[in-house]
Amino acid sequence: MSIAAPIAAPQPATARVVAHNLRRLMALYSLTYDEVVDAAGLDHRTVRAIARAEKNAHARTLRQLAEGLGVAVEELFVDAGSIAAAGFDEATNPIVSQVIESHAPLFEGWSAADFAELHSRFGHGGELNEQGTVKAAEEMNRKREVINQARVVLESSDRALLEEFVRMLYERVRKTS
Repeated sequence: MSIAAPIAAPQPATARVVAHNLRRLMALYSLTYDEVVDAAGLDHRTVRAIARAEKNAHARTLRQLAEGLGVAVEELFVDAGSIAAAGFDEATNPIVSQVIESHAPLFEGWSAADFAELHSRFGHGGELNEQGTVKAAEEMNRKREVINQARVVLESSDRALLEEFVRMLYERVRKTS
């Protein structure tokens, strides 16, 4: 009679997504485990466990990992389908890459998700032109700045005021839509 090997517990979906993205980013930037460990300030066991999807990492650990990789935390949660779609969007909207190169300061601090959103946009009648790409990037930057400002206010004594104001505007928009 043979003894069966224990069955591994199923991996949580979040752990699998983070593991996939960690390995993808390591390959993209040609990083070794030692380099990730040093850059993130985490130990080898933690990094390897995350890469194997053996556990869901704490938020602080994910933040350290993302900072060590030089990406936004959101990059660790990107699903494979959206990566494939982003590649399609990039291939079908080539002017965006040219604008990114020629207007580099406009894209400072952007994440892969920001670039994917820009590539996925279309102008009137089809792909974006240079002017439309710059305008879309400027709008995205304004939106990000407003969101960052709101985050600061939400951490202040004026939190309730902002919450009430947002609720009021939200109801107004819902009624006119």
